[in-house]
Amino acid sequence: MSAEMPADLRAAFDDYERAILADDLDALGAAFAPGDDTLRGDGAGLLVGHDAIGAFRGARGGVPPRTIDRVEYRPLGEDVALVVAVSRYLGGGTGLQTQVWQRRHGRWLITAAHVTPRAQAFDRSVWRTVGDPLWQGAWEGPLHGLTVAVKDLFAIKGYRIGAGNPAFLDSARAETTTAPAVTDLLRGGASLRGIARTDEFAYSIAGDNAHYGTPPNGAVPGALPGGSSSGPASAVATGQADVGLATDTAGSVRVPASYQGLWGLRTTHDLVPRQGMLPLAQSFDTVGWLTRDGDTLQRVADWCLSYDGSASTESALGASAGDLPWRFTVPAELRDAAEPGTRSAFDDLLARLAASADPAPVDTAAIGALDDYYEPFRLVQAAEAWRSNGAWLREHPDAVGPAVAERFRLAAAVTAEQERAARAALVAPRERVAALVQGTVLLLPTVPGPAPLRTARGTGVDAVRQATLRMTTPAAVAGLPAVSVPLLRVDAGLGPAPVGVCLIGPAGTDIALVRLARRLHALLHGGEPA
Repeated sequence: MSAEMPADLRAAFDDYERAILADDLDALGAAFAPGDDTLRGDGAGLLVGHDAIGAFRGARGGVPPRTIDRVEYRPLGEDVALVVAVSRYLGGGTGLQTQVWQRRHGRWLITAAHVTPRAQAFDRSVWRTVGDPLWQGAWEGPLHGLTVAVKDLFAIKGYRIGAGNPAFLDSARAETTTAPAVTDLLRGGASLRGIARTDEFAYSIAGDNAHYGTPPNGAVPGALPGGSSSGPASAVATGQADVGLATDTAGSVRVPASYQGLWGLRTTHDLVPRQGMLPLAQSFDTVGWLTRDGDTLQRVADWCLSYDGSASTESALGASAGDLPWRFTVPAELRDAAEPGTRSAFDDLLARLAASADPAPVDTAAIGALDDYYEPFRLVQAAEAWRSNGAWLREHPDAVGPAVAERFRLAAAVTAEQERAARAALVAPRERVAALVQGTVLLLPTVPGPAPLRTARGTGVDAVRQATLRMTTPAAVAGLPAVSVPLLRVDAGLGPAPVGVCLIGPAGTDIALVRLARRLHALLHGGEPA
């Protein structure tokens, strides 16, 4: 708060918040000033007068569970104040309460209020198609009751793949089968909420889309959501779905997870079948999931990544049958590549881990120059992206937004000799990362810093993109599982914002990696369940 809020006003505000969570109509009525001049508005309209507000409140039936994330106070005059509060809903999403309070006869009362609720479907920047549900899952199973937002790259029988581009959607044919990554969730009892937006052809990490708009950031209003899994991430962060089925080529699960305070798992390359998934760069493409909490991510990973074998746990869970070691290694170059605020928050996390009741050994190791990963990755990705989409782009030269069009223009110019050299250059970095995760788990900031503003343009966005890819490509180059956990808060232009902490483990240990991430989260949050 930029000004000191009077103690009796804060007490009145806290009493009001307790009353609204308890749906205490008498206390709520007493909090609003009596008379015909009191105002309350929201997206549905304006209520004028204490009696009209009371009648509305009596029919509403309370509000979903939430906490107050931030309070701003501004004095407007003697005994008059403006209070603006950010509500964070336990079911995902944030809301805004704007109130004018006036002290009358020694008591603070609300004379005007405006409520901005959390985002609700149908937001066309988030969804391409949505239902309630769009596709019903099994009536029982470990995922029963969960709803899923599917990134618009996966085949769903009877629907077309749109890839974030209206011309591509128009030219596509309806799918005759459903992708295995989708059917796995359905068999487990989850239902499809809808098909969610993606950056065009998944060739971006910002989360914007020139055709459909930019989905909201569910954690930081006014910031970019992160891509290319922007639609599923926003759907989960705003409480419109429980699980986002997404893809990660160079960070498209981890980046939106970090930007929006979500859990996000990039699975081991080729561990989850990619049939029925529109490719970008098949040497690096993999399936992943986004959730609001670690327990849900664990349920999804346990179901989708275990397999039927013998009755033994080891056969069912493979490399994840045992726990990963409680030991971390910080890659020095990746830690140093983060922005100063992120580095400070990350170093504080390491200090809290060392002083905790269950300290883990933390070493530092060199991973090598980040351009040794990024530059050859970029060339191989570009060559494969052009092979995947070049024929269509030649037939539709003006159908793609400017930023993605420029990436494909550069991709078309990659020669076979450049691609061969880049593939050869990736061998040593891949082996280096694989060696580093033997007997330990890599621990690092997921991205350089908080989500950029939605108003960011041009070279600024491209600079953030390249800095981000330099941090996310090592896991992609090595094909290793990586989970982003919402563990950091960093001051940004829009206030405190989430930044993820990434854990990278050996190939095939995805389920165990999520278990380890939940252990770390619980330790650093006083034992609260993840």
